[in-house]
Amino acid sequence: MITRRFPVLAAPLVLAIWAILADDIPSTAGSSDNAILQASTATQGRTVEEISRTARKSLAVISHFDRDGEADGIGSGFVVSSDGLIATCLHVIDEARPIAVRLADGSRHDVIEVYAWDRKLDLAVIRIDAADLPALAFGDSDALNQGEPIVAMGNPLGLEYSVVNGVVSAKRDFGGVEMIQLAIPIEEGNSGGPLMDMRGRVHGVLNMKSLLSPNLGFALPINLLKPLLEKPNPVPMSRWLRIGSLNPRSWQPLMGARWTQRGGKIQVDGLGKGFGGRALCISENNVPTRPYELTVTVRLDDEAGAAGLAFESDGDQKHYGFYPSGGRLRLTRFDGPTVFSWNILHEVSSKHYRPGEWNRLKVRVESDRILCYVNDHLIVESQDTAMTGGRAGLAKFRNTRASFKDFQLGTQIRESSSSPSPEVAEEISRLIENIDGSRKLELLPDLARNPAASRSILAERARQLDKEAATLRVLADEVHRESVQMELVEELGKPEEKIDLLRAALLVSKLDNPELNVLFYIDQVDQMAKEFAEELAERGDGVATLEALIHYLFQENGFHGSRTDYYNRANSYINNVIDDREGLPITLSVLFMELASRAGINGIAGVSLPGHFIVKEVLKSGEDRLIDVFENGKVLSREEANRIVLGSTGRPIENEDLRAAAKKEIVRRILRNLSGIAMNSETGLTSLRYVDLIVAISPENTWERLDRALLRIRGGERAAGKEDLLWILEKQPEGVDLEQISKLYHSL
Repeated sequence: MITRRFPVLAAPLVLAIWAILADDIPSTAGSSDNAILQASTATQGRTVEEISRTARKSLAVISHFDRDGEADGIGSGFVVSSDGLIATCLHVIDEARPIAVRLADGSRHDVIEVYAWDRKLDLAVIRIDAADLPALAFGDSDALNQGEPIVAMGNPLGLEYSVVNGVVSAKRDFGGVEMIQLAIPIEEGNSGGPLMDMRGRVHGVLNMKSLLSPNLGFALPINLLKPLLEKPNPVPMSRWLRIGSLNPRSWQPLMGARWTQRGGKIQVDGLGKGFGGRALCISENNVPTRPYELTVTVRLDDEAGAAGLAFESDGDQKHYGFYPSGGRLRLTRFDGPTVFSWNILHEVSSKHYRPGEWNRLKVRVESDRILCYVNDHLIVESQDTAMTGGRAGLAKFRNTRASFKDFQLGTQIRESSSSPSPEVAEEISRLIENIDGSRKLELLPDLARNPAASRSILAERARQLDKEAATLRVLADEVHRESVQMELVEELGKPEEKIDLLRAALLVSKLDNPELNVLFYIDQVDQMAKEFAEELAERGDGVATLEALIHYLFQENGFHGSRTDYYNRANSYINNVIDDREGLPITLSVLFMELASRAGINGIAGVSLPGHFIVKEVLKSGEDRLIDVFENGKVLSREEANRIVLGSTGRPIENEDLRAAAKKEIVRRILRNLSGIAMNSETGLTSLRYVDLIVAISPENTWERLDRALLRIRGGERAAGKEDLLWILEKQPEGVDLEQISKLYHSL
């Protein structure tokens, strides 16, 4: 259990700790969101309770069923028209599945038709046999603003008619579809539910959750649904249930999972009901007497899954299976319904298997042996004869998504047309050796004599070149990051007074932008300082003052805090801050301090307040003057600084909070900001590059080590993750649950 649960629980914990240390990029879940929400609801005049009480009447529980008539999934929907139209997500109703709808009053309804649907948008509208339903009003999702409070309703994890509130975090583009990013928890079953503003108007359709954060979800804008209602594409349920369904004369699915067919290909996804998620799809064609052969071409969406051929099946739990699993090829015999009746006869690796691509599997069943091929190469020969007689077809295991094509069953099946003779293969390879664009037309007639073989060999050559190119690109990126890391570690390894903070901040920017010219931007800041000094000389002001610098930077040159696009990574890149004159508290502070230093203004230091970076001027009187650079150089009182700390940590300000931040600490905080953005808005694995750099800068920091271990494990770098866990176990730092760390380490 620890193997599965600990990384999921620990990563948000580390991010929560970072939220205190680096909260220029705050956590999406926290009291600040609730404070915003409470303030807005007070001004709008409607509470979450009032909105949910009204909207509940329009909420629907949508269930779809498997081929045995048992509930296979549950989702949400909401009434959009009083005559029985209900909006939801397409994946909630699933294609070719029976659907049932239950409303908040307890009434159950049949679905008459799928009124409108769009596969790319993952939206659907269904019609039920009901009238006079309370429909929810639509808002304008284009007008929904970042930070605006919202309310969402649905049936998370089967907990029907649940409500949650939060704020709009951002709007993100996913494959050309703009989605609303939400600072609320979304779970399975929420999909299809309404996202409402504080007036109860629908602005979105809840769609998916983040795998990396419990308080991060996404919704489809309601403006994408409106065209579907205006121009529907209705399909009656009698026909919908046949969309994508297998021909029962050709196939018989067994043990669940979802088997569909499109364009001559069979797709499967979802867990089967057999142990390990096993499910079969048996061909209705008769199996010849031995010897016979069967073949299929298969592609797995994830090589961690397993899917392929089944043969000698009794139509229930007993059969052989030949399939890829975890990048290897298995021949397995299933003698019953449990793991104890599962026998792996052979498991081998093969250079002829192409992970992530289409692979042709073939099995030849003879009287005394079984021969298994991948891409026409024999890889397994077994003398197992425990099962004789039965049916043949397809098999899948675990939560695999896979596609099949070209299934054949017969006495003898020819090798695939894409497998040429050695002589033909040699001739084609000779023709395309050192090929370039100028010879392309010249080679076409010769290649066209063996079109299938030529296409196969050209495709294989292209795959090899793509693989080599991808490897070289990855290596080039790693070389770049390593060189930046070496430069940054060297810079920050100097004595504090000799560290060039501007150069260090620019090296952080260069990590993601290999083309960045560090010296150019250092010269830019030098030019700004020179311009500032010249202006002072022209005015006859003499010695530069803090007030004059504040006026120069914010009034004359328009530098300002980023409010509408706060979470953009550009705000953490000091070069972008200089170019765009917009940034975060910490990057604006770095620029401010560097200009002050060049102008001869002494006693300026950064202050790493929890939740908000500021600067201070150390006065001779002993009373430091606090300055909020994000607010155009506003002078902060001790009480205002206390409110910032209190809002971020829940505790009052302490003198330690106001100490001058070391330059290495400032750079670490910028990197934490970038890592936090990557964790919340991308795959999460991008953040590993920033955590790597933090560990290189501060190798003794426990929390960065732990966070890197979790990111490495999540990204499949288990050995590297174990190294970090072992480091923690050997150092035994305080404040870490070493027992949990030890369990995770040994589970790997």
